[in-house]
Amino acid sequence: MPIENGTHFVYTVQQGDNLYSIANRLGSRVADIERANGLYPPFTDPGLINPGQLLVVTKPGGNQTFQIVATGDTLTSFAQRYAAGTDLLFGINPQLGNPNLIYVNQTVLVPAFVYEVAQGDTLTRIAQQFGTSVAAILRTNQGRPALSADVIYPGYRLLIPHPSSSNIVVFRPIPGTTIQQGQTLSGYARAFEGAILYQIVDDAGTTVTNESPIQASEGGPAFGTFSIPIRFNRTPQTSTGQLRVYSRSANDGSIQDLVRVRILF
Repeated sequence: MPIENGTHFVYTVQQGDNLYSIANRLGSRVADIERANGLYPPFTDPGLINPGQLLVVTKPGGNQTFQIVATGDTLTSFAQRYAAGTDLLFGINPQLGNPNLIYVNQTVLVPAFVYEVAQGDTLTRIAQQFGTSVAAILRTNQGRPALSADVIYPGYRLLIPHPSSSNIVVFRPIPGTTIQQGQTLSGYARAFEGAILYQIVDDAGTTVTNESPIQASEGGPAFGTFSIPIRFNRTPQTSTGQLRVYSRSANDGSIQDLVRVRILF
């Protein structure tokens, strides 16, 4: 499954930009930008870009996605794009001093990964694969060139939002990927004393991993990072299942901030 590794930048084309200047600025290559964004016939003349278009630009190394702030951007608009809370975006970006004030050219970590479209893909199939919706994919990629709800082409790179709730976002494992014992479960969480939980259930209802504790690096009201190796208590009985990350109410023990991640075994 072509999940694209690297550091990804979501960049808004500015007046006077060309692909060479963007590639040089962000450490990428013109050919990669053209392919990732459909900047070739029949969609457009080779290399033609227009101010206001949103491009996905990837450089080698790392494994995160950042959006570069353009005029008119706000954390609220980013939250809407990535189906995440404004508080969460602010919490995972400690370099931002004020959630109501971001500056042009600031780099903001966003909860999204990049998927390269394969032969035979449709948006419906991709949405099902990652446990999201076509509407969410289109919203996350709004403003990008050569994107249609009806037709997508191999090589195009789509932004896919990571699963999140108001206070938890899971960055790893990526939805729709195969997990094994010892693989890393990581993300950000805001919880009382940093205490959250995870559980894995297969699609037959077998509890593969009993409810298990995770300790985030910070306790609420701050967002902390978390990273632990996944453990199995039982052998999965199906090839698909669900990873659940959540907290429990201190008052009645009810599940809060549940994040569901579709997984394969």
